[in-house]
Amino acid sequence: MKTLELLKNATVTGNMLRDKAAMFITLTVLLFIASCSQKESREQTGEDGLAAFSADSLGAKIAVLASDSFGGRKPFTPYETKTINFLKNEFLAAGIEPGNGDSYFQDVPMVNISTIADSSMQVEAPGGNFTLRGFHDYVVWTDKTDPVINVQRADVIFAGYGVVAPEYNWNDYAELDVKGKIVLVMVNDPGFSTSDTSLFKGTTMTYYGRWTYKFEEAARQGAKGCLVIHNQAGASYPFTVPQNNWNGSHLHLDDRGKNVPYSDIIGWISGPAASRLLAAGGKDSTLFAKASQRGFKAEPLSLKVSTSMKVQATYNMSHNVIAKITGSKRPDETIIYTAHWDHLGFGKPDLSGDSIYNGALDNASATAGLLELARAFKSLKVQPERTIVFLSVTAEEQGLWGSAWYAQNPVYPIAKTVANINMDGLNPGDATHDIITIGKGQSDLEDYLEVAAKKAGRVLAFETHPEAGYYYRSDHFNFAKVGVPALYTKRGVDVPGKGATFGEAAEEEYRSKHYHRPSDEYDPKTWTLKGAIDDLKLLFLVGKRLAYETTWPKWKEGSEFKAFREKN
Repeated sequence: MKTLELLKNATVTGNMLRDKAAMFITLTVLLFIASCSQKESREQTGEDGLAAFSADSLGAKIAVLASDSFGGRKPFTPYETKTINFLKNEFLAAGIEPGNGDSYFQDVPMVNISTIADSSMQVEAPGGNFTLRGFHDYVVWTDKTDPVINVQRADVIFAGYGVVAPEYNWNDYAELDVKGKIVLVMVNDPGFSTSDTSLFKGTTMTYYGRWTYKFEEAARQGAKGCLVIHNQAGASYPFTVPQNNWNGSHLHLDDRGKNVPYSDIIGWISGPAASRLLAAGGKDSTLFAKASQRGFKAEPLSLKVSTSMKVQATYNMSHNVIAKITGSKRPDETIIYTAHWDHLGFGKPDLSGDSIYNGALDNASATAGLLELARAFKSLKVQPERTIVFLSVTAEEQGLWGSAWYAQNPVYPIAKTVANINMDGLNPGDATHDIITIGKGQSDLEDYLEVAAKKAGRVLAFETHPEAGYYYRSDHFNFAKVGVPALYTKRGVDVPGKGATFGEAAEEEYRSKHYHRPSDEYDPKTWTLKGAIDDLKLLFLVGKRLAYETTWPKWKEGSEFKAFREKN
């Protein structure tokens, strides 16, 4: 009996020990899983990937892209080949997959339109004939490929802002026939000059305020030509910017066979020259104020103008550069980072005789930043669940054509594109307390950026010149037009220890002295790139959060792009 009792007690004790051991093992496994889960969560939302960013690496890439040996990176030149091969090799070296099947390139069929315009425009007026001087008074070009463009004694009509916007109850072309005529239109929106918030978005420009829209609408209306009246405040840059394109070449998408309407001539006219036309046509500058009032009717100017230009069209293929990191769980859902690789090539020499438009800030800096973002995502310990696409587009400077082609011919379905994060000029100097988002109140991505900024001890600020319409002036706009929520930021101005005044002065100096000039060059002595790295980290964190989420950012109420997303 004692033996049986002992055996029984031993069995109970063994079972208890086994149970305890099993519990210990289970607990250990659960703790290990929890630890891994917490570690993975930290890696997904915390510091993982940030250490990959390097100012030295960024600067070295900018130095190459903005060097004289890259000739200003104009499409359709040998410098395009040099640029896109450099980007391809950098993606290869970083272990980033080709983004278009087995290729790093997406073909973009384009036409290079080279124009030689007459040196003057003849004006027939009731009070006497006179001429306007090309370059000095106006700049014209064409999107047509006819060998010769002739404008002979075309009537001139002042068409206000040249806008047809049913949602704002506005139509400058109402009951107006402009076929075969030249329309003279104002830059920006009706609310700009009056600051009337009941007109469009007040002083915040909509797409209707962009000169590109005005040319498109004039062509749809059948106008023979469209001249936008330059106003530095309304355009946000001096007349020298369009002057730089006088008798230059312009790129355009190859639209053969698509029946796209174009006017014969399009361009800019200086404010003083426009006032001279109004006066010769029996009007005065009060007409500008009337054009900002609801119910304005376009007015003929009793003028006839004549001019011509010679055109040479060359069809060729440019290229977007595209790479990706495939998502681990939802590879068909994509987050697309964009930056344009092109600039203006060779152009009008400056006072020093320099004719290479290097485009260091615009946009070698952001193109190099795209490569840094790719390295950072590649360094993640936990692979992104959604696919991250790095798209460097062509011909932004010529009209956002590379991104327009991608949006029309997407490699990845637009309906499965979660977001676009676009860069166009990084902060070359010291870090700022703020980061500026362009297009206040457009999408949820603004909120994502604010969260990332707050965690980094920074603040989200908004553009100080919404009248400039920057949200419609870079490649993200073409994604927005097809409904993809798009984030676009600019460098902040609040420099610690120096304040916002210092930062604003630096931004203004760039716009007035270096934007689209040969002097936009990389200077390793003054370009600390601390601000660029800090901003890249925030854009990385926004994309990283999206990469592991299952939710989709949305357009906010009031955004003109919300309806496009809902269609998709």
